[in-house]
Amino acid sequence: MLQFTEIEAAAARLKGIAHRTPVLSSRTLDALLGATVLMKAENLQRMGAFKFRGGFNSVAVLSEAERARGVVAFSSGNHAQAVALAARLHGCRATIVMPHDAPALKLAATRGYGAEVVVYDRYREDRAEIARRLTAERGAALIPPFDHLPVMAGQGTAALELIEDTGPLDALIVCAGGGGFLSGCAVAARHLLPGIEVFGAEPERGNDMQLSLARGEIVTIEVPRTICDGQQTQAVGRQPFEVIKTQVKDILTVPDPVVVEAMRFAFERMKQVLEPSGACALAALMHHRERFAGRRVGVTLSGGNIGIARFVALMNGDEAVD
Repeated sequence: MLQFTEIEAAAARLKGIAHRTPVLSSRTLDALLGATVLMKAENLQRMGAFKFRGGFNSVAVLSEAERARGVVAFSSGNHAQAVALAARLHGCRATIVMPHDAPALKLAATRGYGAEVVVYDRYREDRAEIARRLTAERGAALIPPFDHLPVMAGQGTAALELIEDTGPLDALIVCAGGGGFLSGCAVAARHLLPGIEVFGAEPERGNDMQLSLARGEIVTIEVPRTICDGQQTQAVGRQPFEVIKTQVKDILTVPDPVVVEAMRFAFERMKQVLEPSGACALAALMHHRERFAGRRVGVTLSGGNIGIARFVALMNGDEAVD
């Protein structure tokens, strides 16, 4: 199971390389929700999302010989970009398996970082199996998007920084897909603040983690149909779930229209651009505000990788969100 010492080691590797992203606040939001909200702006991280932390840490822990053989990853977009950039910074080759319907911005950015992109159909093909085949063929190191201790440790550095910068928090809400970010942040937060309550946030149509936590075992669902493309996972990872079932208080689900509402608030009132998954934790706080009234709440703004055309379409209601 992930240990806090691994998060500290990841923080040392990331120092001076990852951005120490700012903590944002909004008096308007505090008044609206009746809480003190402190937001970790990972949309301003390198490559536009928290994923850089885990991607870089995972490449950094490889030996020179392993890096010389290259790395393989699979992702809908942000982990893809993170591993591609981390590989470029380490001077090694990256091959990334991505769905053919991934946002064009994310596909272009991944290629722009120098990675080879192998596309697949997310509704018909198994991305993990494709990645395992490529790994075997090329002798490369596989870097999964969430079920991987170096990834989890790297992601946990976001919560470490947040708490160092804000001091005590009553609760922390983290977006949840495969669980790498949530588990890493939970270990960091509970080590630094043993009394803190940690919550995951996921779209209503992709509530596999909520079901898994309720049943005490991993539940697999169909690929969710949600605007939160970064959270279209079918099941939480095995290693993240070992942390989540003991360190996470609850999983909060959010309908897609509330995610759009959170994106709109962040843009209009805070001048922050968030992708749908990047706004999910804020949306969860807005949707479940009664649970957090009068409390100091940390929230992850986990990513901002969205093209202008899609952002405008969501704001105008031109893309289905219900």
